[in-house]
Amino acid sequence: MAMALEFLKPLNDAVVAHAKLQPKQTIAKTIRLHTITDGLPDLSGVKLVVIGVLENRRDANALFQVETLNQVREKLYELYPGNWTSNLADLGDVVAGATVEDTYYVVNQLTAYFLRESIIPIFLGGSQDLMYPIYRAFDEFQHMINVVNVDCRFDLGDIDLPMTSRSYIGKMITVEPYNLFNYSNLGFQTYFNSQDEIDLLDRMYFDAVRLGHLDNDITLAEPVLRDADVVGVDMSVVRASDIASAKANPNGLDGKQICSLSRYSGISDRLKVFGIFEINEEKNTGSQLVAEMIWYFMEGYNYRSFEYPVDVSKNCLTYKVPVENEILTFYKSSDTGRWWIELPFISLVNNKLKQHTLLPCDRRDYEMACDQVLPDRWLKARRKNEI
Repeated sequence: MAMALEFLKPLNDAVVAHAKLQPKQTIAKTIRLHTITDGLPDLSGVKLVVIGVLENRRDANALFQVETLNQVREKLYELYPGNWTSNLADLGDVVAGATVEDTYYVVNQLTAYFLRESIIPIFLGGSQDLMYPIYRAFDEFQHMINVVNVDCRFDLGDIDLPMTSRSYIGKMITVEPYNLFNYSNLGFQTYFNSQDEIDLLDRMYFDAVRLGHLDNDITLAEPVLRDADVVGVDMSVVRASDIASAKANPNGLDGKQICSLSRYSGISDRLKVFGIFEINEEKNTGSQLVAEMIWYFMEGYNYRSFEYPVDVSKNCLTYKVPVENEILTFYKSSDTGRWWIELPFISLVNNKLKQHTLLPCDRRDYEMACDQVLPDRWLKARRKNEI
């Protein structure tokens, strides 16, 4: 076992006992547990791991230190898996270190370990600034990554102040090494974000999809999540009535929508890390919803089609659409029906984005091009390349 795993605290006996009491076919009977008695489980063949992170000192709105995520675990263990083949392990918790930086170090080392082992960690937190050490774990792999934040806020914050759960994205953008190729927000609410932040997102050609647009059509999120390396969900994006929490917001995504986004994240062939943060265990309803989000992520993972990186020479239909002075090339998978659009400008010499030659899109982008309108995501990618 890697040294990073030694920092993990085993599950307490009550949670393990709860798992043992569950019916035969539940997740509890197949999941591998990190217990006090048996230690860390064998991870051979394991593709997904659950890790709690008991750290929320950088959340200015947190009244108490997060001490347990056991309620979420118990709800997860009670669920019945689908017809899945992948193995899941619950490795226990990262406890808060002497300093926040100590906790960051452990999260960073754990993420790097799982990246090397091609295992997807599902982090349960704690405050969402934990996304920053997760992001920094990609430093050693020397490639640009895409981060998606499912949140009512952008979390850009004031980059001149110490990092908090409301400013970690700003640190990703401004602190070297610069590994952030694209940042996307799903579910933002305009009145929670300053005009300066909205303008900055526009200037950097990052993506943001408003709550209202997702309310009208949740499938708008699929191409965004399909292109993500890391997805972090702030549970404040879910409306209060769906998690029975007085601390949540009156408007937000409903339970079905957040589970759909979790499933899209799991299906993404590219995704390497998934996190659910700002979890409040004060009510069973919220814990149940987080457990169901994990379930849907697992289901999505088990239905991956392994189309990334995309090989357009196999099982793809090609569509060429002349728009203005451009000829846009679209590809549609004959296997899954998913769409991509080619970015020809990134094949130029000395191009910053040469690894990203295809951009996920959907049929609406193709239809827009047929109506002689350049798709917005394609335009942003081109402008970003010209910076």
